[in-house]
Amino acid sequence: MNIFQLFKSNSRIKLPQPVSGGLILSYKCSAECLHCIYGCSPKWSADWISENDLQQILSSLAGKIEPSPYGPEIIGLSHGLHITGGEPFLNFELLSRSIEIAHELKIPSLFVETNSFWALNDKITRDRLRELKDKGLHGIMISVNPFYLEYVPFEMTERAIRISYEIFGKNVAVYQSEYYRRFKMLEIRHRMTLESYLKLEPESELLRNVEFFPMGRATYELEKKLTGRFPRRPGYYFYNQPCNPPFLREWHNHFDNYGNYIPGFCGGISLGDCRQLDTLLKEGIDLEEFPILNFLIYEDFEGLENYAHELGFEESAEGYVSKCHFCTELRRFLVKHGNFRELQPVEFYEHIKNDINSN
Repeated sequence: MNIFQLFKSNSRIKLPQPVSGGLILSYKCSAECLHCIYGCSPKWSADWISENDLQQILSSLAGKIEPSPYGPEIIGLSHGLHITGGEPFLNFELLSRSIEIAHELKIPSLFVETNSFWALNDKITRDRLRELKDKGLHGIMISVNPFYLEYVPFEMTERAIRISYEIFGKNVAVYQSEYYRRFKMLEIRHRMTLESYLKLEPESELLRNVEFFPMGRATYELEKKLTGRFPRRPGYYFYNQPCNPPFLREWHNHFDNYGNYIPGFCGGISLGDCRQLDTLLKEGIDLEEFPILNFLIYEDFEGLENYAHELGFEESAEGYVSKCHFCTELRRFLVKHGNFRELQPVEFYEHIKNDINSN
């Protein structure tokens, strides 16, 4: 059978208009966390978004991004627009400019996401946050979990949270607050490896009562650390499991520094050029030109695996820890065996498991 006969549909499909999401300034980060959805790390080329692209993307999002139900100056994790990475504070000048442009365009519920590596002392922290607020930033989301703890001393995280409340009031999101509570209770200081943290808290409690996505780097690296926490299953186990959250949705999509319109949290997948968002939304996608998107949009993972088999894919005898893991492995294979414009950025596949040439 010709692999192009495996398509479930060759029709053009319209994309939902995004109402919230995140703008990725760069995938470069000060950390290389074991759970990172997008495979960010210091090893990435910075490739910071250009001001021209910044202007184009934000202009396209203006009028589409919806505010928090509590108002346009109130933040919410699934509302408005957040500036993210990677680590956006690695390029503070660009971060400041992006907020300035978004504010000029009246984009509501605007906040920044950070791991707080830059909060070296009170003055630096206060000065930077005040500057961003003066530029139009409404709030901030500060990441707290045992994976960041390997890279960012907890006292820096505490400082960023304390001073953020001074500057932004209630517009501070601590993600995740349960880990912050645990770290305070355990009187954690400085940095700590995951192995050391697990001596303080049983592995069985690590992911209890917190939001966790078994995707991205977690399915490769974290699974090695937490033995038995992620049972492996054969690919067919995931054929009829729906993507959760849905692959195509209007809320919490991402727009990266290469111009990729990323569906939800699905790193390494591009729905098209977000610099031309209005055209993309109007014309939709011709799925005949984007075979991988065809399978993903229709959640035909049996078809996607058969498509990969035609090109030489062999399923792992060990199985997969989640549908996202299975999907990523199929795409890691396909990106090496064809020119698929929807599998972008290619660097994602290099950094998610370090070596794009590995099996």
